[in-house]
Amino acid sequence: MNSSIPATADSCALPTPTDAVACALPGAAPAVAGRTWESPNQQERFALLRRSKSVAIVGASNNPSRASYFVTTYLLSSSPYDVYLVNPRETEILGQPVYASLADLPVVPDIVDVFRRHDDLPGVAQEAIDVGAKALWLQLGSWNEDAAAIAEDSGLSVVMDRCIKIEHARFHGGLHLAGFDTGVISSRRQLLAR
Repeated sequence: MNSSIPATADSCALPTPTDAVACALPGAAPAVAGRTWESPNQQERFALLRRSKSVAIVGASNNPSRASYFVTTYLLSSSPYDVYLVNPRETEILGQPVYASLADLPVVPDIVDVFRRHDDLPGVAQEAIDVGAKALWLQLGSWNEDAAAIAEDSGLSVVMDRCIKIEHARFHGGLHLAGFDTGVISSRRQLLAR
């Protein structure tokens, strides 16, 4: 195992159910038994995040209660990625320009992180292929094996039902940035300002 990857179980659950709420899509279906697509393991997800330089968030929202807003805020403030926002109904979010489609982006994104309805996912997968993206990332609660097959058949890496914010933070020691339990136990006293 690579020593730079945190020693956590690949199937580790989030510390509490409420932690997942911030990244879950509204009305997302619960996990379904009988899924046939094989998810990338922890090392593969870590490698994908490490080699990527840019992320396009499809379905970005200007609504602070939306998961895409939370993820955008995190990626802009706590990650090394160039972040591009895609939503045909917005022009600016968090001071960043918003593009109408992936084809309108000024760069080819490494990762296309998707916050869209289930039925829209195969179309977004095709758009990601058409612009030359390297990976399709479907957010926590989002699972579409048709979209995964379309993307993988064209050579894209695919991650489904995982939050890119949570994955980045757990691999880079930043889960504490949003109040998540890091799992670190220490006897060291906290220094308080005087």
